[in-house]
Order: sequence, then C-alpha cells, then structure tokens
Amino acid sequence: MNIEQLEYVKEVVETSSMSLAAQNLHVSQSAISQSISLLEKEIGIPLFKRSRHGTVPTEDGKNVIGKMLEILKKVDEIKDEVQSITSVYKGELVIATIPSLSMTFLPKALARFKKDFPQIKVMIIELESRIVIDKVAHDKAHLGLVALNHYTNDGLLESIAFHSFQYKGELQVIVPRDSALALHKELMLKDLADNAFIMSASGFWDGVTEDIRQACGDVNVIFTTTNPEVIKRSVAEGLGISLMSSLMLRDDPYVESGRIVSIPLAGYRMDASGTFGGIYSKKSSQHRLARKFLEYIEV
Repeated sequence: MNIEQLEYVKEVVETSSMSLAAQNLHVSQSAISQSISLLEKEIGIPLFKRSRHGTVPTEDGKNVIGKMLEILKKVDEIKDEVQSITSVYKGELVIATIPSLSMTFLPKALARFKKDFPQIKVMIIELESRIVIDKVAHDKAHLGLVALNHYTNDGLLESIAFHSFQYKGELQVIVPRDSALALHKELMLKDLADNAFIMSASGFWDGVTEDIRQACGDVNVIFTTTNPEVIKRSVAEGLGISLMSSLMLRDDPYVESGRIVSIPLAGYRMDASGTFGGIYSKKSSQHRLARKFLEYIEV
C-alpha cells in the first residue's frame, strides 16, 4: 500500500468513475484500475463495485476506504506543517470576496498573513457570492470568501471545501439620523413603505427588494450600487434608506458619528447573509496556501 494508491482511491470515491478519476489525475484509466486491483489483492477485500453505472465502494470497502481517507488527511496535515516550518509557501494567492468580508475580516487577516509570508503576492477581487463560487470552481481564484444562503442556489461541487466562520449576520435598516424611523427600536418590512431605497446590487439583495415589494407594494429604488460606502453616504445625505448586514456596520464611522442610525429588522425569515465562510478547490495547486490563509481570519 502506498500514498499514490490511496490518492487513486480518494479520486474514484469522489467521482464514482475510473475514467473521470484518471482524467482528473492525468494518468491512464488502466493505471488506476491496475493499481487499485493490486491494492485490493494486498488487503484481501474488493474496495469497489464496478458497473456500467459507475464505480462505488463495496459494503466491506466503505470502512476501509474511510480509514484510507483519514491517512491521506494526516499526510496533508504533515505536508502543511512542513511547509509552515520551512516557509516554502510561494507564488500568488488570488482571493475573491464579497464586499462585506473585504471591508471587515479581510484587512486584518491580510495584514497578519503578509507579516508572516511577505513573499506571497496577494490579489483581491470583489464579487457577489455566486460569482465567487464560480471563480473558485474554475480555478480563477484560489480562495473565496462568501455567504451561503437560499439565494446562493448554485451549490458547491464536491471538490470545493467550505470552512465556516461561525458568524451570522443580521439584517439592519439604515436610515438618516433625522428620519422618523430612527426613533424605532426595531422595524418590520411593512414599516418601510413609502420610503426611497438605495440598494446593494446583487442577487441576494434583489431577493430582499422583492420581499419588501410583497410587504409594502411598489418599491422606490433610487439606484443600486456594489459600493457599500456609496450606500451609507447616500443614506447619511438623506437620499433614502437601505438595508445592510450587521457585519458591514461593525465599527462603522457613519453609525458611530450618528450620521446614520442602524435599526434591527424584525420578523424577517432569514438573516442578512446566511453562513459566512471560506471556500477553496481541493484540486487547486494553491489549496494549501488558501487553507493557511483561513487560519489568519478572526471572527
């Protein structure tokens, strides 16, 4: 038994196909088939059941394969530890992130990371979650910082690892300080009727706007933007109201100075951003570097 055989087993489990496993690992199908057959002969039980419908673990093989995957995980941990000790992380790390995380968790994490790994070039791009997921899936970004919710309906491929930040944002209504709404301790969707809105431009916020429309009737959206600072400044100038995740309002100068007032939105069926987390492709050449960066994010 060797590591290469275990990696073949892992890929076959993930793809349920000898041919796809061979394609992903850039080896011939016969090489994988022969290697796994030798492994099965060595341990004395068949690991996979092969048919025209695919290749799946046998009942006896499931527990054994589970142990093999644990071994591979430990091997990866050893490699990560060696890389950390010898500081051989190198190259470029492309991070695709949603704006709420680029403005909050990311700057502090990046500063700490660059202090330990100054040789790594980091590139950051801001996108909405669904596009971030697509970038990571197609290896256009090594690490994605996203929020998963029922508007993020593309789902994650099996090859994408997800690391939860264990933070749940809440929806807040932000209003000018002289607005009558600023006197409320909390607001319902129906309380927002007859107000002008400045909204964030993304699939999630399009869904929120539709929910407001159903609760209040017609919605007067003055404009949409992907820049949260433009939204807060516009609200402070009295152009309208908006909604934001509580995460984006943490230590916010507009709120702290009283130029805008942040009020919890009660009775809404979900929080503002779902589950925040980092994603990376387990097949990416920089997956270890992406995983290392996640260790620097403090929530």
